[in-house]
Amino acid sequence: MFGFGRKNRALLGIDISSTAIKLIELSHTSGVVADPYRVVTFAVEPLPVNAVVEKRIADVEVVGQTIQRAVLKSRTSAKRAAVAVSGSSVITKIITVADGLSGAEMESLIQLEADQHIPYPLEEVNIDFDVLGPSTSGVDTVDVLLAASRRENVEDRVAALEIAGLTAEIVDVEAYAMEHAYSLLLDQTGGVWKSTVAIADVGATTTTLHVMENGASVYTREQNFGGQQLLDEIQRRYSLPPNEVLDRLRSGQLPESYKAEVLDPFKEALAQQIARARQFFYSSTRFDRIEHVILAGGCARISGVDQVVEARLGCPVSIANPFQHMPTDPHVDGTALAWAAPTMMTAAGLALRELI
Repeated sequence: MFGFGRKNRALLGIDISSTAIKLIELSHTSGVVADPYRVVTFAVEPLPVNAVVEKRIADVEVVGQTIQRAVLKSRTSAKRAAVAVSGSSVITKIITVADGLSGAEMESLIQLEADQHIPYPLEEVNIDFDVLGPSTSGVDTVDVLLAASRRENVEDRVAALEIAGLTAEIVDVEAYAMEHAYSLLLDQTGGVWKSTVAIADVGATTTTLHVMENGASVYTREQNFGGQQLLDEIQRRYSLPPNEVLDRLRSGQLPESYKAEVLDPFKEALAQQIARARQFFYSSTRFDRIEHVILAGGCARISGVDQVVEARLGCPVSIANPFQHMPTDPHVDGTALAWAAPTMMTAAGLALRELI
């Protein structure tokens, strides 16, 4: 299900969020070491309200049609795609097994382990595993990552891609896609693998804190907070119809009091949510420090939000742009790509799955 171990073939990275379909296609840049990837094409296509609810696809047909529009807009010829399920819908477990097992022996053992660790009948879940390497638990043993998700989480995404004329090559986990995308942000953290870096992905309804240690994901936590709260407050305070709020916000057609009454308090609330997520991370792990925070998601595009979060956290904060130094194919709109960049982390990580 999760496509562990498959590499070296380009594919579309498609992020199915609660508000939009985000699509990106990357390729290798021949002979370039500093910037080994290029943007072949990308597209962002808004989703109708309630097509995806709490990261669960509620209307497969509508989502599939929206993916199809994104594919047409991007002008890609690719037919293979990678999508992701959210961390809250996936059970992961690292188990230790004897080294040297055959493929069939490993699969049989994983089935037995899965039956112990997964609180659903095995016929109701998709399971995959990846051998991580030698274990520190004992000689001649290896650590194996076991991942499982309810079948409907996977099958709905596969079905939506099929409606769009695509094949689901990989169904990944958002946290692992974010880990891959993090490799594109090294220059934003000083150009080295800092020991502990957090990516705060602030979406429409959910804020997810991903923490990386030396480039590997060590912690993920979701909180119910996002940009929809800003839209709801604008609607409430200025008595606007719901379908006008986003257009007014994008065009700047809001009262002069908007910044002081609504925007500034929202930025402070966002900073407080990230600080709270950081505190949960400290209290539930062995870590006591985050050296750098990268803001991702639609709310990362709010002017000055990085400065407010930095003042609250007391550590450097930057805005995610995984494509900052990437060359692009001629038809790619560089301005539109830069605007979309903070929201494209999951899609970029998925597109990288078979390039790294």
